[in-house]
Amino acid sequence: MAETGASPLPPPPPAPSPLARAERFVWLTARVLEQRLFAYHFRDGPADPVETALDAYRNADGGYGHALEPDLRGPVSQPLHAAHALGVLDAVGRCGGPRVERVCRYLTSVSTADGALPAVHPSQRGHPAAPFVPIVDDPPGELLATGPVVGVLRRNDVWHAWLFRATDFCWRAVESLERSHPYEVEAAVAFLDSVPDRTRAEAAADRLGRLVREQRLAVLDPDRPEAYPVAPGYAPREHHFPYDYARTPDSLARAWFSDDEMDRSLDFLAAEQGRDGGWPVRWRQWAPAPAMESRTLVTLSALRTLRAYGRAVG
Repeated sequence: MAETGASPLPPPPPAPSPLARAERFVWLTARVLEQRLFAYHFRDGPADPVETALDAYRNADGGYGHALEPDLRGPVSQPLHAAHALGVLDAVGRCGGPRVERVCRYLTSVSTADGALPAVHPSQRGHPAAPFVPIVDDPPGELLATGPVVGVLRRNDVWHAWLFRATDFCWRAVESLERSHPYEVEAAVAFLDSVPDRTRAEAAADRLGRLVREQRLAVLDPDRPEAYPVAPGYAPREHHFPYDYARTPDSLARAWFSDDEMDRSLDFLAAEQGRDGGWPVRWRQWAPAPAMESRTLVTLSALRTLRAYGRAVG
């Protein structure tokens, strides 16, 4: 008698790739700007829609507002919004021309006496902002705000009078650092990776890398994050990892870490993708909208970093 049996079950469908999971997260949660950026970076989308979406945040003074940087709400222009906008334009190859000239005029208007940018201009007062963002009447210039702006403008060969004093400020700030914190170090790297004087930049980066390791500002063992201090004022789990400093292999900060240290940090980053497809925000959250908008930004950054190091995302 012939054997009878049930038909074999079809194989299960393949698990969605990290990119597919992230795309669903983006479509469920992101602003139009980040939707357009995702399409540009990962679906061969055009740059024009990114610029169009960014224009919604632009003000008549040449700056940007309207919560482009999620932790600063309200319509007023702010240096951190301008830095964010320039980063977007740089990412899509549009960082130049009259649009950037207007941004530079705005930056000149809000610079401090030493030619630098304050992290937050006092015009933010009266509008919602994260409680960890200080708003003072006469804020000092800070590397945190100035370094990334100078870096992106230098990388795109922008010429503007504002850049000369701002560049000098960044050199003084970077080369005089004795103690620092992770976000300031990230700003220094953004400056050093793009400034024209490569010999000076390499020397400054080498010294900065030793400072990062001596002060344990990067978690080198992701299995033991509690062994690394969190900077004063940061959230309890607001650690930084090698990939936070060296977001691409050609960054000067890549030399700060061994291949094993970098690989372990990238393994950790890949594993951090949540079940909903997004990556977590490590800094302190204070309101629902900034929290969700920040998660989308962190998700795009994680995907771009993993891809830059040749990790398969889908």
